[in-house]
Amino acid sequence: MAKYRLSTAADQDFEQLFGYGIDNFGLAQAKSYVDGLIIQFQSIAENPLHYQAVDHIRKGYRRSVYGKHAIYYLVSSDCVDVMRILRAENLKAAFE
Repeated sequence: MAKYRLSTAADQDFEQLFGYGIDNFGLAQAKSYVDGLIIQFQSIAENPLHYQAVDHIRKGYRRSVYGKHAIYYLVSSDCVDVMRILRAENLKAAFE
């Protein structure tokens, strides 16, 4: 199986969106959403070049969309580095 890892910022994004999900949609729905995110991370790791390059946002980054979130990542020789997990309205502030 292909590998991926979360950056510190992506890990914080993940924790925040899970907490938001619990607060606004309940534990079961929040768990379902983050389980889907994890499946998407695995899909990205297995075929990282399948998803859109977004050099206009940051050089070398690619983006995959899951639900309301965009997953920004870099492809390295041994794994995929997930850099951020963001909603569209958080994009500008995250990459300033």
